[in-house]
Amino acid sequence: MSSTSVLVEIGANPPNRLDKALARDVPEAANLSRSRLAKLIAEGAVVRAGEVLTDAKAKVAEGEVIEITVPVAEDTHMLPEAIALDVVWEDHDLIVVNKPAGMVVHPAPGTPSGTLVNALLHHCGDDLSGVGGEKRPGIVHRIDKDTSGLLVVAKTDAAHHGLAAQFEKHTVERHYRALVYGMPDLADPRLKGVRGVSFEQGGIVKITTQLARHKTDRQKQAVTWSGGRHAITRARVVETFGHPPSVSLLDCWLETGRTHQIRVHMAHAGHGLVGDPVYGGRRKPSESALGAEAAKALWGFERQALHAATLGFEHPVTKEQLRFEARLPDDMAGLIEVLGAKPD
Repeated sequence: MSSTSVLVEIGANPPNRLDKALARDVPEAANLSRSRLAKLIAEGAVVRAGEVLTDAKAKVAEGEVIEITVPVAEDTHMLPEAIALDVVWEDHDLIVVNKPAGMVVHPAPGTPSGTLVNALLHHCGDDLSGVGGEKRPGIVHRIDKDTSGLLVVAKTDAAHHGLAAQFEKHTVERHYRALVYGMPDLADPRLKGVRGVSFEQGGIVKITTQLARHKTDRQKQAVTWSGGRHAITRARVVETFGHPPSVSLLDCWLETGRTHQIRVHMAHAGHGLVGDPVYGGRRKPSESALGAEAAKALWGFERQALHAATLGFEHPVTKEQLRFEARLPDDMAGLIEVLGAKPD
């Protein structure tokens, strides 16, 4: 395997351990994240004056020169595929795409091809400088197969590390548009009695729970009050449809980003997503409230009506503040148009 050598001179007042000192002083052009450096240390690729350093806690001193042998990124086992992409923004470090509903993000045993990663491998080609030692896109967050909308993907190790840190700190702005049954109403006594549901100024519903795998269906997530992972969703009503209101368009935003979070939380609140086949979104619509055409359109909508509409974050390399918006896909926009039409 071919490799390159990176020399790092330890600067003044170095941190008290090797991994932190290297993360601070490694040349930016090397594109080595802290996690990648830790892996290289463990692999015996870090040398000081002929001594191999495998302890990330080793002490270093100002002026010492550390040599890091970095293997050239290997080709991934995943195959590139010529699949059209809706690219919203792209530079040397990252790419933002508007994923269509029906596309899986990452290959898995059931979907080894036709995924967003396969498409990105073809689109980016040699622009992928390596993430974790492989020439592959760095996936830092995902949206479900049948959810549409915005995703940011790293093209370099440094970008991958920087984006992952922002998602971990919950500083990334993510707003979704969702069509749900009913209307989350702050005056609804039923909603006030749902555990984990509270209200904030501006008509905002806040849902706070733990989420964990369902006890009997391992493909599902479930609300729990012990164990699991902390999850917070906020939502407000943008528009309602029907008389009385039978369907609402919501603006939902995430403080955390757990698997199926919006879908599970809205179902928990009694306002499941239209078309959601897993969490109870296949309700019989009311023709008297909506009209026959709108009720038929709702019943025929066969995916969860959820779209990742807004994505904002700090560029992990340039530090520029970036914010992107993606309009509703045709199927959701068309359903809203039918719902908003006057019943005959």
